[in-house]
Amino acid sequence: MQSRRAVAKPALAMLEPQMPKPGGSGGVPPSSRDSSGICRSSSISSGSGVAGGKILSLSSMSDSVHSGLSCFLSEQALEQEERQQRSHHLAEFQRLKEVRAAAQLKNLEDFLRMNHVSLRDSMSYSTGMIYRNLGKSGLRVSCLGLGTWATFGGQITNEVAEELMTLAYENGINLFDTAEVYTAGKAEVLLGNILKKKGWRRSSLVITTKIFWGGKAEMERGLSRKHIIEGLRASLERLQLDYIDVIFANRRDPNTPIEETVRAMTHVINNGMAMYWGTSRWTSMEIMEAYSVARQFNQIPPICEQAEYHMFQREKVEIQLPELYHKIGIGAMTWSPLASGIISGKYNNGIPPCSRASLKGYQWLKDKILSEEGHRQQVKLKDLQAVAGRLGCTLPQLAIAWCLRNEGVNSVLLGTSTTDQLMENIRAIQVLPKLSLSLASEMDGILGNKPYSKKDFRS
Repeated sequence: MQSRRAVAKPALAMLEPQMPKPGGSGGVPPSSRDSSGICRSSSISSGSGVAGGKILSLSSMSDSVHSGLSCFLSEQALEQEERQQRSHHLAEFQRLKEVRAAAQLKNLEDFLRMNHVSLRDSMSYSTGMIYRNLGKSGLRVSCLGLGTWATFGGQITNEVAEELMTLAYENGINLFDTAEVYTAGKAEVLLGNILKKKGWRRSSLVITTKIFWGGKAEMERGLSRKHIIEGLRASLERLQLDYIDVIFANRRDPNTPIEETVRAMTHVINNGMAMYWGTSRWTSMEIMEAYSVARQFNQIPPICEQAEYHMFQREKVEIQLPELYHKIGIGAMTWSPLASGIISGKYNNGIPPCSRASLKGYQWLKDKILSEEGHRQQVKLKDLQAVAGRLGCTLPQLAIAWCLRNEGVNSVLLGTSTTDQLMENIRAIQVLPKLSLSLASEMDGILGNKPYSKKDFRS
């Protein structure tokens, strides 16, 4: 044991640092230490002493600061250059897109001219209506559609309903939406009677209806194969039509497997009862499941989701549906652009006696308006009213144009009770070009509710 310790001790001594003896030749001269005990080289000490060492240390720190600042500024310059390049690329892409669209339009005009047809005779040219594809399908729908909820067969007379449909059709609206549950089927009956009376070409119309609640009996509701087929047949009889352009599954049925619903929708399409099918009030996960089932079993997937969208309801349409569009081609048909009349400005001073919120069965809307959140919304609407005034439009027109500005929105469904309201809403198309990026950013600042996806927070 003693021999091992004797061997280990010299070895450890070799590893230990050799501490200089005070005043010895192997140590550091006292003059090379400053007041803090930090060693300085002999050349520095012989030159200007301790003060010179401190000056050189400060100079080195200054050089490091300047070097770090230069590096930071260069990184900022690189980021600025990258932003400029991205902006340039986007501008160039937009320019090429416009050039391509102009070339396609010219080719179409040349083709039509050869066949003695003019684009000036088209509905889009004569009315200024904008048409968009519904999802990634080839179905072209007007960017504004006419809905029948709470109005047809309910709040308005049959004569007013006919006037509304006529005004809509003459101004380029080709999309008319209804449901089997609207006023217990009366909305479909009235819509069908007007279509038959007008004699409009069926090929010029896009008629959509929704299936879920068709009656009080147990099998008169839901999304089972039985109710989808029987419910659609009943809707077609009320509408006096041979087929529906788009049949919507109006909310998810927890009692029916999605596979059964998908197969039933495929059946009615294959049998000529409908052209396409879509979902309404489904979650992104449920839509994705329906699409996966359709692809797995070689069935027909949905093309569109009907969703509520307005200035106070943004998350689903601005975040969730765009992702579904890019992944599986799901489009967006939105409803309630004025939040059931809240954004119209008519509730600024309470509940008017003839408004929707004063009607029986709309207590939920009245409570919503009179709540604390409702009061905060009215304050924001006053600021938005000032924005509308600068643009020379009304608040409802600004709200509808704001919805249309979203590229993911294929069509916005309007619900009006007078022809004046409908005409005012249609003129929102003229406001759309005025909504610049800066103006949209200003409106987001007023609303304070812009949703952000997880991608926006990635570094």
